[in-house]
Order: sequence, then C-alpha cells, then structure tokens
Amino acid sequence: MEARQQGLLETQPLQEVDEDMVAEVDLSNSVSDEEREEMQVELDKLEEEISTLRQVLAAKEKHHAELKQKLGVNPLSEFRQNFNKSWHEMQTSTAYKKTQETLSTAGQKASAAFSNVGTAISRKFGDMRNSSSFKSFEEKVESTVSTLKSKVGVPSNSGGSFEEVLSSAAHASAQDTPASATRLIESSEQQC
Repeated sequence: MEARQQGLLETQPLQEVDEDMVAEVDLSNSVSDEEREEMQVELDKLEEEISTLRQVLAAKEKHHAELKQKLGVNPLSEFRQNFNKSWHEMQTSTAYKKTQETLSTAGQKASAAFSNVGTAISRKFGDMRNSSSFKSFEEKVESTVSTLKSKVGVPSNSGGSFEEVLSSAAHASAQDTPASATRLIESSEQQC
C-alpha cells in the first residue's frame, strides 16, 4: 500500500523546469486574429469614451463651482446646510423620538421623586419642631433671651428681637467697661 501512495503523491518539490513550462503556455492562441482586432477596436472605443466622459465631468464640475460662487455658497454655509439637514433627519428618526420620550418620562419621575423628598423633609422638620426636645430647646433660648434683657435693662415685655437684645447688651457692656477700669485704678492707688 505504501508503494501505491508513493506513486500518487510525489514528495519532491516543484522544479524550476515545471514553473518555466507554466510560463510558456500561451493563452493568446485560443483567440483568433479577427477576434483580437475586434477586441482592440472595442478597447480603443472604451478608452475614448472614458476620456470624453472625464472632459464632460470636468466641465460640469467647473460650471457647478461657478454657480455656487455666484450664489454665495461657500464651504462653511454648505457645511451648515448639511448639518441642519442631518440634525432635522435625526430629530425625525424614530430612535430619537423614543429616546426623547424616555428621557422626558425619566425627568418627570425624577421631579416627582424630588418633590416627595422635599415634602418628607419638611414634614420631618415640622414633626421635629413639635417634639418635646425641640420645645425644651426653644424654652431655654427664650429663657436666655429674657435673662439678657433683664441684665441690659430692657423690659421683658418690650418684645425686641434676639439681634436687638445682643446689640443692646454689647452697647451696655461697652459703657460699663470704663467705669470698672476706673474702679480698678482707684483700688490699686489705695493699696500703694
């Protein structure tokens, strides 16, 4: 069996002689001289038509450029027109419309969520203000304000704001400082 396989498959690589034989095969022999002439005439006609079409195209491109120049169409305005056209086509596409609807719905839901959070926070602040600990804190602040008013000499029913009380306390403190400084000087002179 090995002998048979060896005969079918040659283990030697192609020789240069084999390559030369392939190169010597003349494919032009399959076409007659008459057919060759017809093909050459057709090829010449095609080349002439291509040349003519190139000249016509060049003339049309020149005319096109002249018309655009007369109309004032420059590359920037042309780009702007193309951009506007593309933008309009994109906005009218179904994908854009679906995306816009989805984002609009998401925005409405987010707005509603923020509104609910705001309502919940304000409700919690209201609950906190009504709580006993906040009431206790409020009473302490009112007590401190009353104490400051009485030290400053403002009647407790005067109803001044917290800022007014602080301002008058600071003013009273500033007036009281020179008198106490005088007392300190007098007492130090007596000791000497």
